[in-house]
Amino acid sequence: MSDFVALDTLVLDPRFNGPPSTANGGYAAGAIGELVDGPAEVTLLAPPPLGAPLGIDFRADGSVEVMGHHGVTIARARPVDGVDVEPPVRPSLAEAREASRRHPGHGRDTYFSGCYVCGSRRHDGLGIHFGPLKGHSDVTAAVFLPDGTVPNRAGVVAPDMVWAALDCPSYTPPLWDWERPSLLARLAVERLECVTVGEPAIAVGWHIATDGRKHHTASALLSPEGDVLARARALWIAVR
Repeated sequence: MSDFVALDTLVLDPRFNGPPSTANGGYAAGAIGELVDGPAEVTLLAPPPLGAPLGIDFRADGSVEVMGHHGVTIARARPVDGVDVEPPVRPSLAEAREASRRHPGHGRDTYFSGCYVCGSRRHDGLGIHFGPLKGHSDVTAAVFLPDGTVPNRAGVVAPDMVWAALDCPSYTPPLWDWERPSLLARLAVERLECVTVGEPAIAVGWHIATDGRKHHTASALLSPEGDVLARARALWIAVR
C-alpha cells in the first residue's frame, strides 16, 4: 500500500512532479494502483494535484476511485490479471547508456524538463533519460540506477517508484511532438521481481499502435541479464 495513505486520504508528495505543478503520471498511478490487490490498471481522468488531500473510495469489487476538490474524480484503479507484453528487444546496459545520450530533452526546455523521473533539468530525480535505441526507431532505452534518495523499503525500491520508472520510457519516439505533447491517460503495471537500490536496471519502452490522438505503448524494467522485473502497458493522449 502507498506510503502516502492515511485512513481514506491520499496525498501526492510535491517532490514527485511530472508536468509543472502536477504529479508525475506514473508515480500518481502507482500510489493509487498500490491500493488495489495485485497487478492494477489506473486511468487518470484529471491532472493529479500535488500536496492536496485526495479522497479514496474503496469499492466492493476491489476497484478504487480517487477524488479531488469538490468531488472531482482524479483517477480510477482496478485489479487486472496481469500485463501481457514482452519487450521486442532486450538491450544491454551499454546499449541503454548509449541510447540515453540521445534523450530528446538534452539541451532544450520542454514541457517535461522538470519531471522527477526523466527531466533533463532535474538533478534530484530518477535520472531515466530515455533515448531512441540504435537500430530500433520506435524503442526507447535508459539505465535506471536507484540510489538511497529514491524511496525504498530496506533497499527495495518502493512500488510507486517502479510505476514511475515505467511511465516515462513508454513515451516513445512517435509521440515526440514538443508543440503538441501527449499526457498519460492510463497505465497498467505488473511487478514481477524486486528493483534494488544500488543495482542497475534497464528501462525499455516500445510503440504498439496509434489511433488518432491515442497512442498505445508499453515498457519494462529489465535486469542486466535481460530478466523482466516489471512491465507496463500505457495509453497516451495528445493534447488538443
